[in-house]
Amino acid sequence: MKKHSIESIFLLGLMTCGLSSCGLNIPQEVLTSYETMTVEKQDIVVPIKFSAKLKGQADVTIMPQVSGQLMQIAVSEGQQVKAGDVLFVIDSRNAQLDLDVAQANLQAALASENSAKLEYESNKNLFEKKIVSRYMLDNSENAYKSAQAAVAQAKASVNRAKVNLSFCTITSPVTGVTGEINVRAGDQVSPSSSLTIVSDNSNMDAEFSLPESVLEEAIAYGFKGNMSEALKMLPEVSFVMKNGTEYEHKGRINSATGLVSATTGTIACKATFPNPDGKLFSGTQGTVVLPSPEKNVMVIPQTSVVRLQDKALVYKVQADSTATAVTVSYMDAGNGQDFIVTKGLNVGDRIVTVGSNNVQEGQRVLY
Repeated sequence: MKKHSIESIFLLGLMTCGLSSCGLNIPQEVLTSYETMTVEKQDIVVPIKFSAKLKGQADVTIMPQVSGQLMQIAVSEGQQVKAGDVLFVIDSRNAQLDLDVAQANLQAALASENSAKLEYESNKNLFEKKIVSRYMLDNSENAYKSAQAAVAQAKASVNRAKVNLSFCTITSPVTGVTGEINVRAGDQVSPSSSLTIVSDNSNMDAEFSLPESVLEEAIAYGFKGNMSEALKMLPEVSFVMKNGTEYEHKGRINSATGLVSATTGTIACKATFPNPDGKLFSGTQGTVVLPSPEKNVMVIPQTSVVRLQDKALVYKVQADSTATAVTVSYMDAGNGQDFIVTKGLNVGDRIVTVGSNNVQEGQRVLY
């Protein structure tokens, strides 16, 4: 037995020496380098986004107040107009004739009033001299009052005719931009005809729905259900066009309905944006972005999260450099790059940030 043991040891020694003399090394573990980071808490602003539609603060539908043939269209679609600018002209000949008749009737009423006045004053003098009876005086007085009423009625008819004549020239009630023109010169229009819309675009309202929870947080901050005060607490908002361009001016949420939708759990709100250069148009759709400050939260890159079925995993580097998968819960930071971790990690943990999909459980990593 001893001889065999000695021979075995001798052979083992020869093999070892042979491997060494041939320059062959025993395989060693190769460590792969990964980018890592130490988890810390920080403050971050999370953009909360709401689909919205712009509307002028005064979108006025232009409709005629008299019937007639449309003689002139004085503006074009999309034209900037000021309050008082002429938009449309309706045939005014009939209205002018009505005014002429009303003025003639007024002159006749004034003449009758003057005659009734003279008759009354004459009878009054004669009555004082006891030449005429009280009955004649009272009749003349009543005739005079009737003539005065006829004059007042004639004056009202003149004013009405003037108003109807003015209605033949349709002007813009507000400063803004004209919309689609729904008629053509020569069309017969009436008070039921919609000619166009003038949108007051000096300020634009973005209409959207605000989750009840967001408003409740502002109210709970200390304003005891006072909605107007709660809205003042909300920060300025941005408007992002459909093409991703952010509008240069900030706006504020300045109105909210007092009712919560039973189906969506949201409150209808309006955010007002200044529009000094007329770059915003009524009907434009986009996104209202409300910044929500999140303080003292753990933020990690999205590249550090590995999704496995219904789980989100992050590889945590242990003290011995081995990687261990841990399940985390998170919320989107809204910037397309980061997540806010709500569960699964602690401050001071080191995690793999780049190449997480290639890490194996228990693998030793360099950083």
